[in-house]
This record gives sequence, C-alpha cells and structure tokens, in this order.
Amino acid sequence: MMTVNIFTTSLVSVAIVAISTADQLPVVVTTWAVSGFETATDKAFDALLDSGSRLNAVEAGCSFCEDDRCDGSVGFGGSPDELGETTLDAMIMDGETMDVGGIGQLRGVRHAIRTARAVMEKTTHTYLVGDAAANFAVEMGIPRQSTETPESTARWKQWKAGNCQPNFWKAGTVDPDPTKSCGPYKPLGSRNIRNGTKYRQWAKLGDHDTIAQAVIDSDGKIASGTSTNGASYKVHGRVGDSPVAGAGSYARSGDGGCGATGDGDVMVRFLPCYQAVENMARGMSPRDAAVDAIGRITRFYPTFGGAIVVVNARGEHSAACSPGLGKSWRYSYRSGSMQEHAVAEVECNSLQG
Repeated sequence: MMTVNIFTTSLVSVAIVAISTADQLPVVVTTWAVSGFETATDKAFDALLDSGSRLNAVEAGCSFCEDDRCDGSVGFGGSPDELGETTLDAMIMDGETMDVGGIGQLRGVRHAIRTARAVMEKTTHTYLVGDAAANFAVEMGIPRQSTETPESTARWKQWKAGNCQPNFWKAGTVDPDPTKSCGPYKPLGSRNIRNGTKYRQWAKLGDHDTIAQAVIDSDGKIASGTSTNGASYKVHGRVGDSPVAGAGSYARSGDGGCGATGDGDVMVRFLPCYQAVENMARGMSPRDAAVDAIGRITRFYPTFGGAIVVVNARGEHSAACSPGLGKSWRYSYRSGSMQEHAVAEVECNSLQG
C-alpha cells in the first residue's frame, strides 16, 4: 500500500496521483481507507480483472464489506435503530444504461448489494423497501439470516439504559423530552414547535458511514454502488442517502462516477454525487467538481460531516470533505497495473461558498 502526496489549495487538499493517463484504466475508488474498506477496493478490482464486469466489481467490493462488517457500519450486526433492529440500505447503478437498483430498510437478509442488483436486473423498478424487499430477496434465492447479533443487541440495551441518548428526535416537538428520555413519543401542539433546528453534529467514525465505490472498466464504462447499515439509533423506518441515486453514489459513462459518505439525512437533500458528475460533464476537474458539490452543502450546514470521492471518465480521481468530518479524510483506490490499493488523503477545510 502507498499513500500519495497531497497538493493543497486554499479550499481543500487533493491527491495528485502519479500515474500516466494511459495507465489509469481500469480504476476503482472507494470511500474510506481503513481496515476492510481498503481490502474491498482490491476485491472489486480483482473481480473486475477476473470477470471484466463493472457490476460484478461493485457487488464484490460491497459484498466483502457486508460480510466483513467493515468498521461496524456496513452489513449485519451494526448500527441498531431505536428498536434494536439492524436494517440495511444499498444501491447499484450502471452508468452505461442508467439503470439503478436500490433497497432500503432491509432486515432478515444480509446480502444487501446482491438484493439491490436483483432489483435492477430482474424488475423494471428502481427501489424496494422494508419487509417487501426482504421477501423479494428470498424469492431471488438470497437466504434469510438475522441482521442482529448479540453484540448489536447489547449495544442497543446500553443505549436504552442511558435514556436513549443521543437520538434523532427534535427537541421541543415531542413529549417526553427526547434530550432526556426514551420514547414512545407523542407530538406536541404546533404552538410549541420552534421554527428551524440546530444542526446535530455528525457522529464519530464508527457510529455510521458507508462503503461507496465507483468502478470504470478498461472500455471506460462506469458503475457505482453503496452499502450501509445506516445511523446508529436512527428512528425506526429511516432510510438514508445510500440507496438514492445521485446521493449515495452516481455513475454516468463518458462523464464519471462518485461515492459519498457522511450524514445521509443532509446529503440526500443536495444529491452531491449527481452534482459532482454533472460538474465533470461540464468540464470541471475531479478536484473542483468535488469541492463545488460539498460546498453547496456547507453553505447551509457549515458543521455537517461528509465527503465524496469522484473519478472522471479518464480515471483521474480526487475528493472533498467537510470540516464536520474532521481535519482530513482518506479514501482508497486502485488503477491500471497497480498490484494493490493505494491511499489518498484530503484536508477538510472550509468549503462555504
């Protein structure tokens, strides 16, 4: 593994990858560069070489993290919701056809990215959610398996014992006071509801994030995908940005691909991956495209935590992250004739525009 050098601008630090243009394809880029996510990069790249299929590559990379439970934020046995259930969101997108398959609130089935791909390839729909998505998965030959573990249940019980803190309910809108007590909650009258909400700081690494990958094959055809078990102690029924095309990831052959991680409840409102790919289609470099997309979010949510990794049709890649994620953020990639993944790092400076 190697870590590339960093080039700093006044807005953000970006990785300058010392690979010739002719040797940049195929390429895989992956959110995060910690144990598991880096291996997922290699799994995706090896699947691409073995099968020649960009979709197989995305499925292989995301599936590895689902089975390995990368950082506890992907796959079964992580991020219990407020009822103690672990639910999964995933999405896969073919940038050549613009077909998408997504699933949300999947429980009782561990293979989320495989289920999402079945939605894309076996139906004319884009998304399936909840128990119906699990039933569909079983119909497609994917086995039922518990998405909870003794560890996730113990973690949920500890949270309950701490008066369900923190949580995702707005103070002053429900009773009892969600900043002090567990539910069930009842709504307060509209006269008690304050306009506007102070932004909740994104949780630390491990509380929730996502594997998102963008893959370009040797012919320049692009695919992307995501998988996550969402935010810890989320309101039961919540679906984040990961299964939403343009938010969790996006792919469009001829223009580029993108993967996102961070506070999905905020990111889904801005479709940062769609924006980044559209920026590249309009001539922006991957660096500028990523900075612009994240800056559109920090304009409204200055302390929000999130990042995107982007790659253009030539295989050139970069990233941007917001200050709420920390001082810097790392992603992993592999391209051309590289024998293993490498790591790039960006600084999370102010991106308000």
